[in-house]
Amino acid sequence: MNYDVAKKVTDEIRDEALGKEVLISVSPGQLFVKIVYDKLTHMMGGQHQPITLKGDPSVIMIAGLNGAGKTTFTGKLAKLLKSQGKQVLLVGCDIYRPAAIQQLKTLAEGIGVDVYAEPESKDAIQIAKNALAFAKANHKKVVIIDTAGRLTVNETLMKEIAELKNVLQPSETLFVVDSMTGQDAVATAKIFNERINYDGIVLTKLDGDARGGAALSIRYMVNKPIKFISTGEKMEAIDAFYPDRMAQRILGMGDVLSLVDRAQRSFDEDEARRINQKIRKNQLNFDDFLAQLQQIKKMGNIKDLVGMIPGMNKMMKDIDIDDDSFKPIEAIIYSMTKYEREHPDVLDNSRKKRISAGSGTNVQQVNNLIKQFENLRKMMKKMNQMGIKKAGR
Repeated sequence: MNYDVAKKVTDEIRDEALGKEVLISVSPGQLFVKIVYDKLTHMMGGQHQPITLKGDPSVIMIAGLNGAGKTTFTGKLAKLLKSQGKQVLLVGCDIYRPAAIQQLKTLAEGIGVDVYAEPESKDAIQIAKNALAFAKANHKKVVIIDTAGRLTVNETLMKEIAELKNVLQPSETLFVVDSMTGQDAVATAKIFNERINYDGIVLTKLDGDARGGAALSIRYMVNKPIKFISTGEKMEAIDAFYPDRMAQRILGMGDVLSLVDRAQRSFDEDEARRINQKIRKNQLNFDDFLAQLQQIKKMGNIKDLVGMIPGMNKMMKDIDIDDDSFKPIEAIIYSMTKYEREHPDVLDNSRKKRISAGSGTNVQQVNNLIKQFENLRKMMKKMNQMGIKKAGR
């Protein structure tokens, strides 16, 4: 974190906390946490500021250094906007980095959006002009431009980006910065802002509260809103930036609202209704269990998700949760026959031995999974019965 920002924050918190009257119902510690929370929220902007989409089509230009995660973020943003019902076109204007356009095409194919690119061209400005004409002809409502980066800030990069912005007149220019670069991120953000006057900041590789300092420092030093944060490589791992939610993460309070937002984007409503009906009838089986695992994996990095649950950040601090931890469970379920998955009660010892051999696990692991599944079914049945009793009152 930037030293000047850290000094300012601590000074202001001290000045506000000293002599503060403590209410009988609130402990000094609780009041101090509230003061820190309010100060962090204010310093990071106070309120959420969404991106601006105007024009036909709306143009969003993505800028930043190489390695910051621009292209990956471009795909994530496209997926998010597509989920909101918008027709999106991705444009490959990174004509320098090897395989940059191919990476963009691969991402686009995975999320089901179109890409405009001219692999043989070395004129980013002309590519951008042609892309806009293509977007209008094909009724695309949002155009996202993936611009070229460099390993360091240089004049050639700045001239090209400034000219691109002048030609495109984007409704939104986003500067993508790797939050793990610490104070260097602040210096880079200031230089880019002086040249292209971007509208908002995107923090990538934001790993829990350990990287909260970058959000504080950049917002204070550049005075531009942070609009998105992202973690990991999965296309679902993107969140709109809310200063109050980030303050909660920094203080280890979790971020339930962002967790709910991700769940709503990832979970299929028809599938949720189907599962709910099966729970009501106590008919949950291993196919349903597997489907729910797949939905959870779509939401993003597991450790990041757990960290959004209040109180879990501190508990999970020294525990490494690997996304591959679900693989033994999936292997066991996939080693069952269709009939066994649909009728878990038929799983006797001989079937369990066959399943453990097929999944590369041992019988104890199979038994543990079956036991956990049975406990889940019992809990669901109990909750269902409680709901019926309440409804009958």
